[in-house]
Formats: sequence, structure tokens, C-alpha cells
Amino acid sequence: MRGLLFRYRNRGRRVLDDVQGFGTLLGSGTRLVGELEGADSCIVNGAVEGNCRLDAVLLLNEGARWTGSLNVRSAVVAGTIEGDITVQEKLELTPTARVFGAVSGAQVAMAAGAVHEGAMHVASPSGVVHFEEKRVSRRRRPGPG
Repeated sequence: MRGLLFRYRNRGRRVLDDVQGFGTLLGSGTRLVGELEGADSCIVNGAVEGNCRLDAVLLLNEGARWTGSLNVRSAVVAGTIEGDITVQEKLELTPTARVFGAVSGAQVAMAAGAVHEGAMHVASPSGVVHFEEKRVSRRRRPGPG
């Protein structure tokens, strides 16, 4: 869980740079069936079957799975989504992201290695921004020597 959150903190430009905290955490051994609605940012490490309306940031970590539609302010996806995604601000697809469904948003950034199968609509005149992930998790950074 901590990997993505701390990897992207205080670097500018990224969705997680501006998040002040997360009000909801779904653990890796947890499965939620139903609707998720709210105004607090949310971290998902487990599995969700249902739709989401969130006026905040959704972080779907590596290994997490979502089946259903998402309508969120912004999202960072490192796991797998089977369903449509609508973001009002920005969507980031990390190298481990797998999205099977339509994507619509103001801004979309897609890392090398991310997979998307479906339609894509981006309101930004620059279209989809493709990038190589250069940030390294503090936990994975090699030690000296």
C-alpha cells in the first residue's frame, strides 16, 4: 500500500502530490460488493465489485481489482479495472495498470507498460500523455555498494 503513496509524494504534476490524506482504505485481503460513494480519498488494495462515485482521489494499488464503473475526481490506477472510468480532472495509469473499458477524462497520463483496451476520450488538447516511470519507491531503492 505505501509504495505508490510515498513514491509520488511532493513531486508536482501528479495526482497524489496534492492529496492531503486518505479517509478510506480497503485492505488487500478484503472484498467489497456494492456501491462506493463519498467525498474522502480512497485507497483500494483488495477487490471491489460495484460502481463508484467519488468526489475525491481513488488510488487502486498494484494487485487490486475493480469490476464496475468508476466516476471520480481523479484516479491513479496500478491494478486492474474491468469497467468504464470517468474522471473530472486527471487519470494516471501506472506501468502495472490494466484497464478493460472506456476511459473519459480531462487529462490522461499513461505510463509505458500500462494496458488499456477500449475507447478513450480526453478533453485536453494534448491528448493522452505517455511517459516512462522514473520515480523509484523508497522501499525498492538499491542500497549503497
